[in-house]
Amino acid sequence: MLIILKKEINSFFSSPIGYLVITIFLLLNGLFLWVFKGDFNILDYGFADLSSFFLIAPWILMFLIPAVTMRSFSDEKKQGTLELLLTKPISKLEIVLGKYFGSFILIIIALFPTLLYVYTVYELGNPVGNLDLGSTIGSYFGLLFLIASYTAIGVFSSTLSENQIVAFLIALSLCFLFYVGFEGISDFTSSLLIEQLGMGYHFKSMSRGVLDTRDIIYFLSISFLFIVLTKLNFKK
Repeated sequence: MLIILKKEINSFFSSPIGYLVITIFLLLNGLFLWVFKGDFNILDYGFADLSSFFLIAPWILMFLIPAVTMRSFSDEKKQGTLELLLTKPISKLEIVLGKYFGSFILIIIALFPTLLYVYTVYELGNPVGNLDLGSTIGSYFGLLFLIASYTAIGVFSSTLSENQIVAFLIALSLCFLFYVGFEGISDFTSSLLIEQLGMGYHFKSMSRGVLDTRDIIYFLSISFLFIVLTKLNFKK
């Protein structure tokens, strides 16, 4: 698995992809949070918290992660290197996990500089330090689990087509369905059970600063489910 993981990381940073992903993520967040006037602007909001960041980040990642993962297996199939990869003395699960963690680590690297936002808002508070650290830490944990689930969906989608654009659209649709789709369905059915099937419900729960085991198990289950589906589809 480590061989595939290193190969993925090297491929990201030996081409503009890795740098482009990190730049786009930080640029979009920076513009919405600090430059553009509107509901997401922290300086206009008047309160020392990062709720705006945790509202907008899942939507940016919903587009960004499928863009990263769409090449995972699609490119291998298109280039004809998938058969060569299968001749290596590693299992199919190790190949899948290597691809998965390669993309996951890249997004975590992109997320890491946003800790500067925490320090900035901490210093901007009146008095200094007037920041709900519990809610902020919970939201970051929620974002990590959300990234893990998005990445699993993206890697699975890349096994469905050798066309990267098709893989991107499938991943985007699935991420959208799981993040807000079930919530939209629950509005019509007034069913809390359906709402609880969505990532948005569990992400908002973790953003309150309470790490409920039910939320953690949910995200781990989604990630595990799509990794298993990826392995099965890859094996087929």
